[in-house]
Amino acid sequence: MFFAASKILGFFALPSNALTAIGLVGLVLLCTRLTRLASWLIVTSLVLIAVAGLSPLGNALILPLEQRFPPWDASRGPPDGIVVLGGAISPDVSAARGSVALDVGAERVVAAAELARRYPNARIVYSGGSSTLIFAEAVEAPFAVRQLEALGVARDRITAEEQSRNTIENAVFSRLIANPKPGERWLLVTSAYHMPRAMAAFRTAGFPVEAYPVDWRTSGMIDATQPFTSLAAGLRQTDTAVHEWVGLLAYRLAGKTSILFPGP
Repeated sequence: MFFAASKILGFFALPSNALTAIGLVGLVLLCTRLTRLASWLIVTSLVLIAVAGLSPLGNALILPLEQRFPPWDASRGPPDGIVVLGGAISPDVSAARGSVALDVGAERVVAAAELARRYPNARIVYSGGSSTLIFAEAVEAPFAVRQLEALGVARDRITAEEQSRNTIENAVFSRLIANPKPGERWLLVTSAYHMPRAMAAFRTAGFPVEAYPVDWRTSGMIDATQPFTSLAAGLRQTDTAVHEWVGLLAYRLAGKTSILFPGP
């Protein structure tokens, strides 16, 4: 139930979807006597889409998420294991083309391969099932295993977690597979903007992990003042940031996590 509700809420919470819906409602109302309201909705939709896509709004929203957890400190010694969250591969394209198709979060896989080479005794769990609600989608984890092998990671070091559909399930199923022993140190590899929600989920699941953020989408605070030159790029950044903030709030309200904005 929570999974379905979160996917429906997530769709309408994306500014690009919500603002487009407002404009479409306005167009429909043009065919009625409510032309004044229709005009107001259309203009509002266009103005807000421009603000969300061209202003620094997306950067301003994503920066606090990205900077919440600092880069991992390797001086504390080698980890015993590494959990990598899905979101780096397009499973449907990979299945259709017969070749691993890396997605915008590809740095998650690259970082995992680098860590595997640096720490040859560390186990690796790649957590990524199918996150779609309506349409059937291929599972991501097997393609990630194939890509990690291609990058030189031995197959017997990798475990694919294929059941998870969201971050909460990433944490629960990864803990069951990893079965961490007291005193073991595990890294959590995911995009920097997603790290607060991911850490909250793993803490709730009772899986103590150390944050290893990758895939930064900004270069620092200076980006909070930099407008976008492409409407699509700005909307994508705003959608990503709002999706995470809404996810943090939804997890907290649903009792899935104990803190709204977890930190180190």
